[in-house]
Amino acid sequence: MKLAGLRTRVIAGFAAGALALSASMALISYQVTRSSLLDGRQRSTIRAATFDARVISAGLTVDRPDIVAILRSLDTGGNRRALLHRDGNWYARGADPRAVDAVPDGLQRMVESGGQGIQLVRIDGEPAVVVGISLSPTTALYEIDYLRELDQTLRVLGWVLTLVAAVVAAAGAGLGWYATRYVLRPLRSVADAAEGITAGDLAARLDPATDPDLQRLTTSFNAMVEQLSRRIERDRRFAADVSHELRSPLQTLAASASVLHRRRDQLDERTATAAGLVVDEIGRFQSLVDDLLELSRGDLPVTRAPVDMADLAHRVVELRGLPPEIVQCGEGQRWAVDRRRIEQVLVNLLDNAVTHGGGPTAVRIVAEEGTGVIEVDDEGPGVNPADRTVIFDRFVRGRSAGARGGDDGTGLGLSLVAQHVGVHGGRVTALDRPGGGARFRVELPGVR
Repeated sequence: MKLAGLRTRVIAGFAAGALALSASMALISYQVTRSSLLDGRQRSTIRAATFDARVISAGLTVDRPDIVAILRSLDTGGNRRALLHRDGNWYARGADPRAVDAVPDGLQRMVESGGQGIQLVRIDGEPAVVVGISLSPTTALYEIDYLRELDQTLRVLGWVLTLVAAVVAAAGAGLGWYATRYVLRPLRSVADAAEGITAGDLAARLDPATDPDLQRLTTSFNAMVEQLSRRIERDRRFAADVSHELRSPLQTLAASASVLHRRRDQLDERTATAAGLVVDEIGRFQSLVDDLLELSRGDLPVTRAPVDMADLAHRVVELRGLPPEIVQCGEGQRWAVDRRRIEQVLVNLLDNAVTHGGGPTAVRIVAEEGTGVIEVDDEGPGVNPADRTVIFDRFVRGRSAGARGGDDGTGLGLSLVAQHVGVHGGRVTALDRPGGGARFRVELPGVR
């Protein structure tokens, strides 16, 4: 299960907190408002029922009272219904059996015992309040007040409060987004500085004055980068110094070996063979020293400039004595890259194909949505899947290297390719070529 990002979790937390708070306030507001409106409506109903009870009591004092006429004389409006229970009979202004059935039995027993009561009921789904008043031991008045308007008002209030809660939750999410954007801004600065350092810009630093609360982070980060920069510079200087110091004796050895090689016809067979081996190993040693010098400069920042990739590829292929038709590059392929580094990438990939892959079969250069792609195919046995990552490490060669062309090479060629591609912000991968062989694919983002 993929864990949500920090920004998502913070935004969700703000939204949930705002929703919980607004929902709680809305619920409390709804309950208080409902209780207040209902209490007011009940008091009003009791006052109206008490007044109607006095009117009915006065009308019943005659010998033969007209109960229905008395009930019709009451001003009950459109919401209230008056019922009179006298001597076991029910009387109403009109035929409404629902009204009689709506009077709760418990309220009737309370009123018949000489008391007075009020109770909330629902009649066919509509809320109502029933008030009972005892007029005499055999007579009781019941008034039903329908709460349609109050119920509608409470429904509207509920929807409004729900909408307010939703808006507050959205506002909380917006506040969380703003807060995370503000809080994560220093982390973005750290990420940008780290990316700059990865690209070779060892001068990248954080500004300690950006946020006083993060001064410890910026100070520690800058100190770490400072030590890293000094160590990288020391390692680079050491490799460069060693390689430079080795060049002088190597040149002397190469000159001496060259003399022996030119006079090998004058030597016996064993001495001539030994002289040939010395010449080959000195050449390999010189290649190793050159690669070490290149590695010592590999962490320097890239210098991008427009480069005609077709011209560059044809030039490298020609210098290697390879057929020009293997280059497959369309017109207008001008990329913003470091020419020296990309030329070294092409040289090393072609040398790798010649040494270990039976020779290159194609060099493709295309641009895909702003990303430059270089592919070099060979016709060798391919790269073992277990070696497709480690072959780009220093002094590491694949287990199939012997089968792909012998033991020549320094083990630094593909490492240099990965280094030059990495400082461009790209990547290099080893794949299988359709039909057999290996395909080395280089991806360079932002070349256009």
